[in-house]
Amino acid sequence: MTYRTLELTISGVVWTVVLNRPLTRNALDEIAIEELTQVMGLAASDSVVRAVVLKANGPVFCAGADLAWMQRTAKLNEDDNLIDASRLAAMLKRLHDCPVPVIAQIHGDCYGGGLGLVAACDIAVAAETARFCLSEVRLGLVPATIAPYVLKAMDHRAARRYFMTAERFDAAEAQRIGIVHVTAAADRLDATVGGLLDALLAGGPTAIRQAKKLIREIESVPIDDALVANTSKRLADIRVSPEGREGIAAFLEKRKPLW
Repeated sequence: MTYRTLELTISGVVWTVVLNRPLTRNALDEIAIEELTQVMGLAASDSVVRAVVLKANGPVFCAGADLAWMQRTAKLNEDDNLIDASRLAAMLKRLHDCPVPVIAQIHGDCYGGGLGLVAACDIAVAAETARFCLSEVRLGLVPATIAPYVLKAMDHRAARRYFMTAERFDAAEAQRIGIVHVTAAADRLDATVGGLLDALLAGGPTAIRQAKKLIREIESVPIDDALVANTSKRLADIRVSPEGREGIAAFLEKRKPLW
């Protein structure tokens, strides 16, 4: 497909999705939101893809909402604004629910909705020079649609501060509070993400998908008899699957598994 706001590169089993509006600091508008929704839907339905990398062209990762788009939404009535906001929320959920791992590669400023994109990904790697901001209150808004993902990633005490102050913070602080997993020198960013991809691709493809699904489905479930039975069944099922049998055999035979 041809995209107006994105670039998609497929290299074997890895998809790279690139935000490609550098002149607008890769800000999100209705077209970018629709195209991100589409491409993540394609990734979700593809049985071959094993990982997705989300990155950006230009000096900025994502400046949040596009000002022209915000001007257009300001003229909408409440019902139409709800429809518009729901599209953004649906895009973030599709990114979050992608069945394969998604790595955010952040090389520059990451504000507002851009931080929501990062929080919806599974793994976040940032250049040491990257800067972050939950900037919504400065515009008289709140980070509502991104909040479910940011609050799962970010220390809640930090969220109380940054949601309300809209202070900028650096990559080291982003890592400390949970938004970012790894920081690296800007010239080592590609190599760092490459190392994570190598680690992901060393695991069984089905096992990786099932591991992500497991986290999503049980992270907030109380530990009771039903959960114990559920997790026991999951383990038993994958042990007898072709991939599970191959993985155990390869380990015992001291060879690489056939995936």
